[in-house]
Amino acid sequence: MSASRAVRTAAVIAAFGLVATAAPPAPAAESAASGAAAPPVAGLARLFDPATAPFIPVPEIDTAPHSGLTVGVIPVVLRTNAQGEIREIIAPDVIYSQFFGWGSRARVFGYPSADTQWSLVGGLKQRVEREFDARYAGGQTRAGSTTWSIEGIYDRSGIPRFFGIGNESLRSSESTYVANQGLVEASIGDNLTRDVQLAYAARLRYFTVLPGVLHPMASIERRFPGLLGLGGEHELQHRVMLSYDSRDSPAIPHQGARYVLYGGVVSRAVGSSVAYTSVGADARRYWPVVGNLTVAWHGSLRYMPSARGAPFWALSSLGGDRSVLDEREPLRAYGDHRFVDRNLFASGLELRTAVASFDAFTTRVTIEVAPFVDVGKVFADVGESPFSRLHKSAGVGFRGVASPFVVGYVDIGYGHDKAAVFSGINYPF
Repeated sequence: MSASRAVRTAAVIAAFGLVATAAPPAPAAESAASGAAAPPVAGLARLFDPATAPFIPVPEIDTAPHSGLTVGVIPVVLRTNAQGEIREIIAPDVIYSQFFGWGSRARVFGYPSADTQWSLVGGLKQRVEREFDARYAGGQTRAGSTTWSIEGIYDRSGIPRFFGIGNESLRSSESTYVANQGLVEASIGDNLTRDVQLAYAARLRYFTVLPGVLHPMASIERRFPGLLGLGGEHELQHRVMLSYDSRDSPAIPHQGARYVLYGGVVSRAVGSSVAYTSVGADARRYWPVVGNLTVAWHGSLRYMPSARGAPFWALSSLGGDRSVLDEREPLRAYGDHRFVDRNLFASGLELRTAVASFDAFTTRVTIEVAPFVDVGKVFADVGESPFSRLHKSAGVGFRGVASPFVVGYVDIGYGHDKAAVFSGINYPF
């Protein structure tokens, strides 16, 4: 949903990588046979030994499209329960951004139970960028009668791009702007059965488009002076969703499916300065094939029956690494929001294969390799075929999985543009 969520770094998967490369301790029998005790870890080496480190110092490199180069270090702390399940991740960082100078972020992710999750993320840089995101969700397993969540976001980002509206928008039309937004969203779902849910969500959002700061790139108001959505707008969106969810896990699924039908409305008659409607369907299916192989498929179709009053930032969006219901879909050879228009079709397929597993910080970690393919398009005419003139990307993902809640990933995609690299937390779909 938010830019702040999209730029979260893969602290967890990087931590997994460090732990995976650490030499395991010698078994007690081998130590006894050698007649010598292993020397104690000392000096800086203590920081990289999971048995003695107070935290994991993780190098941070962010090269996602549009974001420039960001480097830094993240001291990650993982806290687990008696069963070895991660209950809390603490991951602050110190970074340097090619575009915005020095900065720091604080991140805490909490997993008190399978039913409840919360997160708190905040940060700033020397120039332009600020972020804050707080979220709390309950009833995630649908074991009870109600599922609910609430989230508050403030995000000021200087990296967004706009290339024009349409499936054939040109790279040469690239422009930039500063996106300054704040929102509060709450949702509540009535669990009709364990698998079937009827839910309602309300979102109040303020969105201001400011002149771009990435010179000499053209600023959006100069390249697209008549574009709807420049300046400041606000919206109150109401959305209704009917879903069927038989997945064995909402966070790390290996089998089952999730199907969602939804409709949303934003009206000037009900507290908004813009107006549009949206309807759509989203499907995700997971098949355990053989051994450690899971086939994951995702498809999404979104239409905007009324969009004459829609700002450009509310249109259907294709590009980036993240599927967000009723907003955007991934195309991992391109940056976020590379193609925008009224309507959208997108689909993706991944082959998620576990290739290694080990114990670290009293929890069990699995490393996955996931070749993937993404296809999609945006279009204006409701009568146009969703399956023609598709953009395509293919690549491979590397994931660190700590059941039952945590996935850290690095995805590398290839398409007509140059290779794109994304990192973050949670599966793309």
